[in-house]
Amino acid sequence: MTLPLLQVELLNKHYGGLHVTRDVSLQLHAGDRVALIGPNGAGKTTLVHQISGVVPPGSGRILLAGKDITARSQAERVKQGLARTFQITTLAPTLPVQHQVAMALFEREQLASRCWRSLDDYPTLAAEACSLLATLGLQEQAAWPTEQLAYGEQRLVEIALALALRPRVLLLDEPMAGVPQSEGPKLLAALDSLPDTLAVLIIEHDMDLVFRYARRIVVLAEGAVLAEDSPDQIRAHPLVRAAYLGHE
Repeated sequence: MTLPLLQVELLNKHYGGLHVTRDVSLQLHAGDRVALIGPNGAGKTTLVHQISGVVPPGSGRILLAGKDITARSQAERVKQGLARTFQITTLAPTLPVQHQVAMALFEREQLASRCWRSLDDYPTLAAEACSLLATLGLQEQAAWPTEQLAYGEQRLVEIALALALRPRVLLLDEPMAGVPQSEGPKLLAALDSLPDTLAVLIIEHDMDLVFRYARRIVVLAEGAVLAEDSPDQIRAHPLVRAAYLGHE
């Protein structure tokens, strides 16, 4: 069996007497599309913060392609192939979309000190930025400042920034948050276009997206894994229905 790209082993996190994550373990292989769901306060965001290095675990460990990254910084995890998006957009509102993606490429290539130069001086990176935007259906908006984009398109730009880092594992933190229903199909189509070499873990409250996109679902409740199975099995799971999905 191939080595997991991401391996989370018995992660715990306490805040005083509050036990936020409890012995959480999961694995992601190349091509995995895994959704992390659960009621508010289940520990989903804390778990992703632990995986991405925002907060340290109280105990347990995290491995990326077999290497222990538990004590690594966020920047070191990115360099080793772990990227994420956040619930709230953090894009520069007046900077053209292509330039923002190019800046991520400059960072990846350790050329950040030269990002003040014209993008025309780096045709390979300019072409890669255009290719990434085309993959996500944003080629027509490449020259637009992000403040002119629809909110769903801004979420796609954030995914483009993450993909520019060439991750092996991508963590998507509520990509549908704030996105109007009319823009949902475009976002879903972009997620479907992600390469099969990539492992994706998505936190999402939109159950339509979860059950259409995920091939495996992990359910957290009170900080612990309540269930992990295929979408059909999760939909029928009595404890999951009682705790989160409801009985309808």
